[in-house]
Parts: sequence; C-alpha cells; structure tokens
Amino acid sequence: MDEQDRLAERFEAQRGHLRAVAYRMLGSLSDADDAVQEAWLRLSRVDSGTVENLPGWLTTVVSRLCLDILRSRTARREEPVGAQPPDPAGDAGDGTGPEPEALLIDSVGRALLVVLDTLAPAERIAFVLHDMFAVPFDRIAPLVERSPVTTKKLASRARHKVQGTPAVPAADLARQRKAVDAFLAASRDGDLDALLAVLSPGVVRRPDPAALPPGAPTELRGAHSVAEGTLVFGRKARFAAPALVNGTVGIVVAPRGRLLLVLTVTVEDERITTYEVIADPARLRQLDLAVLDA
Repeated sequence: MDEQDRLAERFEAQRGHLRAVAYRMLGSLSDADDAVQEAWLRLSRVDSGTVENLPGWLTTVVSRLCLDILRSRTARREEPVGAQPPDPAGDAGDGTGPEPEALLIDSVGRALLVVLDTLAPAERIAFVLHDMFAVPFDRIAPLVERSPVTTKKLASRARHKVQGTPAVPAADLARQRKAVDAFLAASRDGDLDALLAVLSPGVVRRPDPAALPPGAPTELRGAHSVAEGTLVFGRKARFAAPALVNGTVGIVVAPRGRLLLVLTVTVEDERITTYEVIADPARLRQLDLAVLDA
C-alpha cells in the first residue's frame, strides 16, 4: 500500500464523523457529502506529513467549507421556508437517497434541523461544533473570525434560540405535548377513532389557503370533519414533529428537514380545540420556533 492509499484509508475512517458534522451544519445530505468530498480533494493535495492531527484538520476544513456554503445561501436567500423540497421516489443507492437522509434526520431531530436553519451562519457553526461535537472555543474562533470570548457568546446566543422560552408553566406544556403527540400518532397511523379521542367535539381547523388543494374548504368545524380533513393530509404527518412555537407546543412539518408548514395548536382539558396550519412563507418567518425537551 502506497502513501496515497494509506491516506485514503485514514480519510475513510473519518468520513462518518465529517458527514455528521457537515449535515448538522448544512441540513442537506447532498451538500454535506459535497463538503466532505472537497475536504478529501484538499487533503490529497497537501503534504500529509505536515498534518499532525488529521481528524482536527479535516473537521476544520469541512467546517470552513460549510460556513462558506451557509454564507452563500444567506446572500442568495436560497431555500425559502414554505417551499416544498423534492421527495425522491426511491433511494439513490449511493447513500444519498431518502432512506439514509431519513436516518440522519431521526438522529438529529426534525425540529432541531428546522431551528438550526434560523441561526446565522457563524452562530450555527459555533453551536454545532461546541455543543454537538465538544470542539473548544479557541479552535472554533479562527473559523468564524471572532475571538474565543465572542465565539462563546455566539454559541450561547444560538443555544438560547434552540432551547427557546416556554410561555406557559411546565405542567401545561406537558399536557399540550401529550395531546400533540397523540394527534401526530393518530395522523400517521390513519386512525380516525384515535383522532376523535384527542379532538374536542367543537374543534376548529383554520389553514392558510397555500396549505390546501384547490377547492378545499378554508375552515373545518367539528371533530368528525376535522379528523377526516386531517387524514387527507396524513402523508405529511410522517414529516412532522412537535416543537415549541411561540412558547407553546405546536408542530413543524419539514420534509427532508426543510420547513414547509407549522401547526399552532390550542389544547384545553387535554383535547385540541383549534389548530391553524401556517404555510405562508412570510408568516412562517415571523414564528419563534424552538426545540422541545424530550
């Protein structure tokens, strides 16, 4: 085995870690894999003998590449919220199709991916590297072109956004979460009886017109009507997750981890009395989204 083969072997040992870092930074498996592949190309062009800490060197290179991609997205305002991402029919067979990405989404958390997309590029890099991969601030600081103290503040600000601030007591939050979890489980299973059990008899559903197919009623009233209307959208339930929405428990719908819809939910006596489906991009951007504790 020559030197280049040994270097490739050492790189492959780091590929899974680098992919995990890049995916959390970018929220896109194809972009993450592009960043990892570019890191290999850069490594293959340097004298490997000058790289004392290969895992650290590669993590730094991937992080810089991801920061450039995030800044480019921000400048071009790519991938707006509310835009439906493509939903490939099958796995590409190369580790980049929907099945591997679904596993990554599950490992990270759909709601967390949505909230990470609301962070500024430097905040996201600092938070992911420090809070998820325990990289010290003095190593992150040169990447984001800040001092270690300022980098720590970036991560702290990002952490506050990710965790959010509940607007109701913990007991109320738990009751809301129980109802929302039951609603999502019934929606995914297509279980009409279970939906009726979690919906108030007088429940009202109000969706944005953009969330509806042409000709669908803009408002539904009554448990049976709302339950049947909810089951029509059952396919999207597999892309849904509970989240903190404006300080209370709601739902984000995020195919491929990209925000498409938000449901704001009102719960009384452990049943859902109203829910609104927000699809308008301008309204989505005004929402305060955060991650719920497990």
